[in-house]
Amino acid sequence: MLRINNIHMPLDYRPEQLQKKLCKTLRISHGIQEVHLVKQSIDARKKPDLHLVLSVNVLAEDEAEITKRVNSNQVRLLTRQDYCFPPVKRNSSLPPVVLGMGPAGLFAALYLARNGIPSIVLERGTPVEQRTQLVERFWQTGELDPSTNVQFGEGGAGTFSDGKLTTGTHDARIETVLDTFISMGAPPDIAHSFRPHVGTDVLRNVVRNIRLELIRLGCDVRFGHQVIGLRHEGQALRSVTVSGSNTTYQISTDALILAPGHSARDTFALLKDNGLPMQQKPFAIGVRIEHLQEAISRTQYGEAWDRLPPSDYRLSCHLPSGRSVFSFCVCPGGSVVASASSPGHLVTNGMSYRARDGLNINGGLLVGITPEDFSSSDVLAGVQFQAQWEQLAYQLGGGGFRAPAQRVADFLAERNSTCGGSVQPTYHPGVTWTNVRRCLPPYVSDSLRDALPILDRKIHGFADPDAVLTGVETRSSSPVKILRDNLCQSAILGIFPCGEGCGYAGGIMSAAVDGIRVAESVAQL
Repeated sequence: MLRINNIHMPLDYRPEQLQKKLCKTLRISHGIQEVHLVKQSIDARKKPDLHLVLSVNVLAEDEAEITKRVNSNQVRLLTRQDYCFPPVKRNSSLPPVVLGMGPAGLFAALYLARNGIPSIVLERGTPVEQRTQLVERFWQTGELDPSTNVQFGEGGAGTFSDGKLTTGTHDARIETVLDTFISMGAPPDIAHSFRPHVGTDVLRNVVRNIRLELIRLGCDVRFGHQVIGLRHEGQALRSVTVSGSNTTYQISTDALILAPGHSARDTFALLKDNGLPMQQKPFAIGVRIEHLQEAISRTQYGEAWDRLPPSDYRLSCHLPSGRSVFSFCVCPGGSVVASASSPGHLVTNGMSYRARDGLNINGGLLVGITPEDFSSSDVLAGVQFQAQWEQLAYQLGGGGFRAPAQRVADFLAERNSTCGGSVQPTYHPGVTWTNVRRCLPPYVSDSLRDALPILDRKIHGFADPDAVLTGVETRSSSPVKILRDNLCQSAILGIFPCGEGCGYAGGIMSAAVDGIRVAESVAQL
């Protein structure tokens, strides 16, 4: 098979046009048997000359001769090596326990079960069907369930996002993760999209299908069950204590996969109390910035904007102060959503459905934070730092999980907002117009102020006076890292820190990949 990169095609190209272009590139008149799209992106750098850039795999006659004749970096002979789970060596009679049903926990449990090792899967929240109802009730009424919300429940925090599957990691497991998502109901185009996304509405069904597959493969899936204690003798795990179904009980196990997500603060405290080595970790905080989708799409694509999918963006700048400001988890055609997991704390995030057909686009606008910004050397100081600003945001919003919001023009002028403009906020249960500086560290506010004009030069209109800032976003990543060795084990043998919550991933894809990586380790020990 041949891989051909950097193929430029019109936005509305037909299959026969691509076939002709490929023959010309390969310097052949016929002999192409199959064409598989690998990647597709939009090149909008030279408006109005917009076009698609493709990478394809081609099955053709005499491929080795073609590569010799073409002699181009654009064409190479490709030998696909499918992912293969390593041979299982585990001979323990005790079932592994998986804590958490986010992407890391789901994929760890799935790949263990596919290889003959069913596990006990514990999730403090509810199944995704019930979880969806509880989250939507929260958005409408402000009535929060601390155990089932945007952070906790089947699918993890990513279930109520955009379902983005982009990742900066390069790992042999990525293709098998995408294949698994597609087999569980995700759209096939995620296999070739430049920035693939599932959409939260579709992702809910995918998560449900993974759960049903786990059960079919013999896993014991328990909702409303939370690990509240660990028992270890010396440096070896012996059992976990679980609270659930109105009782407390023990599970004997020698393999606990810790995939708690980045918001499981009580679990972090439990791990600290049990002496697991862990350390403070950098993360980022800031606000959600919201624009009209049409305005951003016009800026990105010009007059062709309405012929293309809603545009997103990826922005960053490094300020003279040494601070970095960057966009995060951009949701075209989406909404800003309430993402709190505890009373009296206000947290925002972004979400969009598969169609991305809402009026607004929103993205996190965040400032990098390091442990030097914490007021303590305590390993959980980052958790306390997050909580401090979440509580201030809750108070500034006036309670009831109303979020503080401000127009960009007022933010730059350092004055309160009293109402919105052309961009209407999408956040529910509602916003309180105010000055979001009051719920951010001064150096974060100053960094956002300095960055907005710079980012506006990259995307004209990014600092639109009517763009809306909604605070606060504090859960971009975990504030702690649970240390593990090259076999993915903690210093307490049998405990396997995993995924984003433990500091080893940064999104759905990398978390799923880490889940498989940890499953491999469990299967070897």
